[in-house]
Amino acid sequence: MVSRPVSFPSRRLFRIFTSFVVVTSASATLPTLVHAQTPKTGKDADEATVINSEQMTGRPDREVDLDRDVELSRGTTVVKADKAIYKIIKDEVDATGDVWMKRLTSRYTGDHAVLNIDSGVGYVTNPTYVLGPNAGRGKAQRADFLSDDEAVLTQSTYSTCEAANPDWYLKAQTLDLDQGRDVGTITNGIVYFKDVPIFGSPWLDFPLSNARKSGVLSPTFGTTSTGGMELAVPYYFNIAPNRDLTVTPKYIARRGLQMGATGRYLGDTYSGVTSGEWIEDKLTQTERYWFSSTHKQTLGNGFGFSWNVAKASDNNYPTDFASTVNATTQRLLERNFTTTYSSTYWSASLLASKYQLLQDVNAPIQKPYDRMPQLTVTGTRPDVDGFDLGLTGEFTRFSNTNSITGQTMVGGDRAAITQQVSYPIIGTAYYVTPKISLDATTYHLNNQQVGLPTDLTRVLPSASIDSGLTFERDATFFGRSMTQTFEPRVYYLRTPYVDQSQYPVFDTALADFNFAQIFSDNRFVGRDRISDANQITVGATSRFIEANGTERLRVAVAQRYYFTQPRVFLTPQDALTTSKSDLLAGLTGPVTNELSIDTAVQYSQSLAQMQKANYGIRWQPAPKKVLNLSYRLDRTVLDVNNNILKQYDLSGQWPLSQRWYGVGRINYSIPDKTVTEGLLGMEYRADCWVFRVVAQRIPTSSLQATTSFFVQLELNGFAKIGSNPMDALTSSIPGYQIVNRPDSLPSY
Repeated sequence: MVSRPVSFPSRRLFRIFTSFVVVTSASATLPTLVHAQTPKTGKDADEATVINSEQMTGRPDREVDLDRDVELSRGTTVVKADKAIYKIIKDEVDATGDVWMKRLTSRYTGDHAVLNIDSGVGYVTNPTYVLGPNAGRGKAQRADFLSDDEAVLTQSTYSTCEAANPDWYLKAQTLDLDQGRDVGTITNGIVYFKDVPIFGSPWLDFPLSNARKSGVLSPTFGTTSTGGMELAVPYYFNIAPNRDLTVTPKYIARRGLQMGATGRYLGDTYSGVTSGEWIEDKLTQTERYWFSSTHKQTLGNGFGFSWNVAKASDNNYPTDFASTVNATTQRLLERNFTTTYSSTYWSASLLASKYQLLQDVNAPIQKPYDRMPQLTVTGTRPDVDGFDLGLTGEFTRFSNTNSITGQTMVGGDRAAITQQVSYPIIGTAYYVTPKISLDATTYHLNNQQVGLPTDLTRVLPSASIDSGLTFERDATFFGRSMTQTFEPRVYYLRTPYVDQSQYPVFDTALADFNFAQIFSDNRFVGRDRISDANQITVGATSRFIEANGTERLRVAVAQRYYFTQPRVFLTPQDALTTSKSDLLAGLTGPVTNELSIDTAVQYSQSLAQMQKANYGIRWQPAPKKVLNLSYRLDRTVLDVNNNILKQYDLSGQWPLSQRWYGVGRINYSIPDKTVTEGLLGMEYRADCWVFRVVAQRIPTSSLQATTSFFVQLELNGFAKIGSNPMDALTSSIPGYQIVNRPDSLPSY
């Protein structure tokens, strides 16, 4: 029997006949899982091919000619064109004239396309394309589809710019787009910026999304006052989804080649980071290095362990090589190993801890005591017939040497146990918590001075009552309805006096005086001193709270009154000579969506002056607009010139025009009349790239500072060329927002 050709009327006259379905017998293949990603939806043998067009002629069991407004689709594949031939047996479409094609999340246009619907194999001539994951786009002479998710483009371009004439683009002899592996591979590629070639490579690959992959990261370059010009070319190894390694050779003009590496790993029960740097320093003619490693692991059944290890070759390594304030001012490198156990009511830890001191000869400090080992056991049991029970026990072996003279200092063993019982009485608008505790501590000392005891024992009871009330009322705040609270608090503490002048000082210091400490049971941190006390602390807090729970403003005041002055101190400067403490006051909160304040003061009534003060204000009226101004006073801190600490700090990010942003920070010392830390820069945000230039001055020791210069060109979704100033910007400017990210504001 001979099949006769059939003809279908146009859509305009008979809409019911303008669409038909062809079910093919092509076999289906399962998608391949790559790097534990979510598998793509593949074509199924039972999935139908749907065809629409104005005119259809041919044999529906073999081949169909389609004319005008052609659309063919199956699953995630869609082909549109002016004309097409669909070969049913081959499951292949041959389209011409204004071809538009969608494959998975990518789109192509061209003059002529041939595509096997089932396998995804085919080609398109003179294509333009847009990739789904990162909106990468470009054009080529030809695109050959090797599979459903891989295409090879010949004489192609690539960019993330949406404009017809992009500011930056990559031109390549061939461009392999493998969406299955999420990788683009370039052969003989050149990167153009403003039509000027800025980078070229015979071979280059890059991720098609934000997923990680192995390869050379963007080179970074910059300059510092200590090392001169620097150039680093990192290489990233994506070892596994939960492990990676970055190797960074860096050439420093005045010092030589520095090799660095950072490895990271993450598992269900463990995580860690290990880093190292090494250089043969031409300036000092020595080998210099830095090493650090952190690790945390859970072993199960409540057990776990961790370590934190850091080591530097010499005192000046952070000063000469670090580029952040935190790193350059780091003078104590801790090396500890901890084993832990925890259960419902009990926990224990065993710690071995040592320090490396990076000494500043102009401002020397004493290294803390090594703890080899320290065993701590803690137990808590709430609501035992209304009582809360607590117990803390500790055994520590201390040893140390004088950082100036090198002589062995007093060391030895300290064992302590603290037991406490409290009975909380809590009502709707009040609470009263009486508590009693007993501390027992014993020392066995070595290297003690002649005539001083080597064995000491101290037993001290303590009793306290903590109480508070909460009142609420309706109020208005800047014209808005609020709930205002008034929360007075009274705390009484009684601890008898025991002479502790012959006790060593291993890990104890005078606590910083603040709102948390003023309601505590000891004015020292550490176990070597327990302050005697017969005192009462009175405070009050008032808050303005919106109906949705947002706290708009908090006002707090507190002061401590001594019925008898404490007699226990570390140094004579710690002794108290007044009947009441300094007055603490604070005012903080996001007053409006644009304005927030943060103020805390410590006022000495006996001296009639501020001892400490922090005044801060932030104005953030819109995304990427922020100004911060703060003033800090601290009469308890002296610099190397014996001046009290008085500083202004001004920082901000502000648009100067539609695309230009200014960034900056100035930390100014009033007594020294100098800028102790500064940052100044500009950012330009285009549609698909950002240019940044930033200069920063940071202190590296008590008498030295380092100036760094950052220049970076970021091509969105492709590469960052130059030195990265983002750490400097985010740490120096509170509220800073990256200019090429979507607008956002803090939610209060």
